[in-house]
Amino acid sequence: MILTKIKVKNYRLLKDFELDLEKVLSLIIGKNNTGKTSLLTILEKTIGEKGKRSFSFEDFNIEFKDELKILLESDIIEENYPFTGISLKLFISYDEKDDLINISRIMMDLEPENSTVVLGFEYALSFSNYQKLKSDYVTYKAQETLKASKRQVTENAIAVTIAKNEQLGKTLIDTTAPTERANIVEMTKDICNFLSVHLKDYFSYTEKAISYNIDDKNNPYEDDKIYIDLTALKERVAINKIISFEVINARRDVSNKEPNKALSALSSNIYKKAEANQAELEAIDDFKYTLSKTDVQLDGIYAKLFEDVIAKVRQFGGIKQDDSIIEIISTLQHRELLEGNTTVMYKHDEKERLPEHYNGLGYMNLISMIFEIEILLQKFKKDKNEKPADINLLFIEEPEAHTHPQMQYIFMKNIKALLEKGITRDDGENRDLQTIVSTHSSHIVSESFFNDIKYFKREKKIVVAKNLKDLIKAYKADPKQYEFLKQYLTISRAELFFADKAILIEGDTERILLPTIMKKMDVEYQAQCDAEKKQLDEIPLLSQNISIVEVGAYSQIFEKFIDFLGIKSLIITDLDTTDAAGESCQVADGVGYSNSALSFFLSAPTLQKLKEHSLVDKILHKSGLSWIKDSKGRLCIIYQTLEDTYNARSFEDSFIHVNRAFIDTHKDSFRGLKNARYLDAVPKHGPYYLANNCIKKKTHFALDILYHSDTKFSNWQIPAYIKEGLTWLKQD
Repeated sequence: MILTKIKVKNYRLLKDFELDLEKVLSLIIGKNNTGKTSLLTILEKTIGEKGKRSFSFEDFNIEFKDELKILLESDIIEENYPFTGISLKLFISYDEKDDLINISRIMMDLEPENSTVVLGFEYALSFSNYQKLKSDYVTYKAQETLKASKRQVTENAIAVTIAKNEQLGKTLIDTTAPTERANIVEMTKDICNFLSVHLKDYFSYTEKAISYNIDDKNNPYEDDKIYIDLTALKERVAINKIISFEVINARRDVSNKEPNKALSALSSNIYKKAEANQAELEAIDDFKYTLSKTDVQLDGIYAKLFEDVIAKVRQFGGIKQDDSIIEIISTLQHRELLEGNTTVMYKHDEKERLPEHYNGLGYMNLISMIFEIEILLQKFKKDKNEKPADINLLFIEEPEAHTHPQMQYIFMKNIKALLEKGITRDDGENRDLQTIVSTHSSHIVSESFFNDIKYFKREKKIVVAKNLKDLIKAYKADPKQYEFLKQYLTISRAELFFADKAILIEGDTERILLPTIMKKMDVEYQAQCDAEKKQLDEIPLLSQNISIVEVGAYSQIFEKFIDFLGIKSLIITDLDTTDAAGESCQVADGVGYSNSALSFFLSAPTLQKLKEHSLVDKILHKSGLSWIKDSKGRLCIIYQTLEDTYNARSFEDSFIHVNRAFIDTHKDSFRGLKNARYLDAVPKHGPYYLANNCIKKKTHFALDILYHSDTKFSNWQIPAYIKEGLTWLKQD
């Protein structure tokens, strides 16, 4: 039995949200503010052990608040309005091997083909409460309007007094007026203010078993009109027997301050959970037996230790002599002994053991998670007299906290193996363990299975969850491209998932120089603002969350993935002109080009058309299977353009053209150059020839440029096409 899907409506960022879950592990990734925490908190509030089963007005999605405000301030009673409010639905799938005792009470369809049940949790406004709320709000608003009118009269009276007698007016404002004026500026409260205070008077929490309709096998759906109200049943359905939910929060109580003993405290918690486990009974019995023998030994020690005080009690106490005889004996309690006197140490070398707080925070965090997972596994197992829940769901929030990349790899490498063992007890009661891990770590992603990844992103005003494994549908025409993309992303460039923007580049020169080019643009922009004495009104490029990805000649393979992510992206490529024989040549002699990316993204234009394109012709939007020109598009592809009467073919060609003086000045110390004599023959050899005959190695050439740059990068210029593309990317 597993949880296959979660649906959420109107909760914080989750307006109309749907998440598919994997059988063992679902890895949630995405940028900040994409609903990962919202998902966790609604699960805590509904199926969490400590969930309050209640919500505040701030929990409502912003758009839903606006809809509710319009509805309630309207004079019309909307009898067919769906008064759902906040809604969570859990889709549970079972088969003939599962124990159905618990879920049998929530089954709405006994057809063998239907193996899905739906649990619903709602914080809703019933129709009768909707009518009452409208009526109460009208009364409330009338009262507030009357109060506001009285305040306005007071304000007008003060204004008249001020006009008649300035000094008297000043006195009124300085003395009587502050409290009065605070009332005057208070505007009539709207429905949001009213509901923030009175929400619980109208909205109520309900648990439901909802019908799952499979009549249309291609599009089964939950039928909200057919349900069982579980909260209204005389004998309540124990939801916690169907699904048990636990969480390891990102804010873990570990620190390496000296008094901290968080791990030691966790060790006693592990004991408390293990005490009820049949497998641990022998070890626990040995522990208790040892304590009882220690009690006997301590009794004799205590008799001597407290001999004087016992004698005094015997002398002074009671009406008769020897009426108050006391003994102090040892009563070691196994739980309390562990809780107060267990210390986690770590082995420093063969001779020394050091206390836990001597450890690095990363190690402590990792150990803490292992301890907490062990505690929760024991909790999921339940004690020997109680069966585990049918579904056991563990949420681990941001395991990367305080840990360096190597630890993150180790954690992710081992966690799935641990989770796949599930909930196994010696008495034969076994359950699967499903886990959701949320992360911002590209290192964790790179160590994960591609098919486990769920990508959270904001589209317009809503959050959606996308399954990375669904990308295979987009690449069905060429599965090899999909396999390439999967390997490249998870091994090399997982940070793309967390970027706000992306730059796709071809080669080493751009990879080395692009961060410096971005820095140079930021420095120039800052200098311009300083000169004009104005504040920065654009975020500097290096302050933006931009991922630079080297894709070589494969940028078109990434086009479906770029569209999938929906992030603003810039492709920097070369014009790659060819002559009539199909050989490389300078642009002036070219009749065609060999760059397949330009042909793909720009719909195979002629070379002449490419040369005529302005920036707006290179800004694109995905429509169906094609990329079309769109000034508001999120993808831009740039290449060398006409600059000072010359059109370059490659980055090196364009850089030499606009920076000939810079290169001539430093040519003797450029380690990436060869045939320096060609550089001296300016009229004979142009930038194209020099780029092909004077650059020994592109990476060395790029490093030469960095080495010879001044502190503000002002002694060389950025090729126009790159500056134009980065300026476009920088905006919004």
